[in-house]
Amino acid sequence: MKQQNPWVLSGDAATVRLARKMADLTFQGMSVYLHGALGAGKTSLVRAYLQALGHHGTVRSPTYTLVEPYVLPQGTAYHFDLYRLQDPEELELIGVRDYFEQGNLCLVEWAERAKDWLPVPDIELFLEIIPGGRHIRWQSGTVQGEVWLHQLEQQWLNH
Repeated sequence: MKQQNPWVLSGDAATVRLARKMADLTFQGMSVYLHGALGAGKTSLVRAYLQALGHHGTVRSPTYTLVEPYVLPQGTAYHFDLYRLQDPEELELIGVRDYFEQGNLCLVEWAERAKDWLPVPDIELFLEIIPGGRHIRWQSGTVQGEVWLHQLEQQWLNH
């Protein structure tokens, strides 16, 4: 599907601005997989995104629990952190398929550790640390993701 050139996030304020634009576009029925090295900003972006969607509280990285639910005004979001996943079959034990039901927002850090246990994501984003900030690159995996990414790109470029 569609892949675009990297955008530069020059700091926390840029990350929050991007998260707000993401929240303005969509909520329900999407899966977003976040890739990047430790410290690249995956959890920071998820935190800002969930807060932009209306969550008023702590957003923890579910490193030990694998998944953390967030009940938001628009519906339920699930934040996965698969960094400590020992075996992808563990996902079957937690009923991972149920989380990806239509209408849920699933944000997955370290999705590559799940191998083939997760569905094709609507959006994949790749974060990379650079001097003075981060590069973020996007790739759509579905038609819905491609439409969403096009809309986000238009909003981002016209800020």
